[in-house]
Amino acid sequence: MRNRVGNLLWGFLLVAIGLGFAGNAFGLWNFELFFNGWWTLFIIIPCAISMFQNGVQLWNSIGLGIGALLFVSAQGYFNGQLVGNLIFPIIIIAIGLSIMFKGKMNKNVKMIESLNKDGLSEYSAVFGGQELNFPGEEFKGANLTAVFGSITLDLRQAIINEDICISTTAVFGGVDIMVPNNVRVEVSGTPIFGGTTNKAMQPIGENPPTVYVNSISIFGGTEIK
Repeated sequence: MRNRVGNLLWGFLLVAIGLGFAGNAFGLWNFELFFNGWWTLFIIIPCAISMFQNGVQLWNSIGLGIGALLFVSAQGYFNGQLVGNLIFPIIIIAIGLSIMFKGKMNKNVKMIESLNKDGLSEYSAVFGGQELNFPGEEFKGANLTAVFGSITLDLRQAIINEDICISTTAVFGGVDIMVPNNVRVEVSGTPIFGGTTNKAMQPIGENPPTVYVNSISIFGGTEIK
């Protein structure tokens, strides 16, 4: 549905441009494609359509905000120096909001909210390390935060019989997750000078439970294997 809306918006934009030039040919109006700040539309429009297609994410939010600032600057409402000074704060604010509301910005938000309804255990490592093991225990999910530190979550001997969610935040740190071979892993995240790597093997058996990993990596990373 979202992809269809995005395609409709792209189509509408092209039709509007075509009608504008057609009106010029008939002398109905004076349509100009090139105006002050026209180039900012190449930032604003793709980011806005991405929000319809993929939901609100960090990169399209930053892109839309920066594009809008550049547009109003080109229109003479702000001076260029002020806009340049605002770009870095906008990026920092967007990163902070993405950490605060990372579940809300996830493409699997409804699934994750349903899995998180009973709350998840919280584990953190700040300027240190932590190793977590759950041998023979039923694992229901967790929130993992590593700041200038590392967390290793070993689930190879844990019991996972249903879909679960693991949310990770790695800031100048790392999170390693080892999963059993009877689960499927689905990853989504926000990488900012970092990343998430999924090296988990294909699950054995039919209809395996799914481990949803929702990650934010800022100068750090999350690895699933």
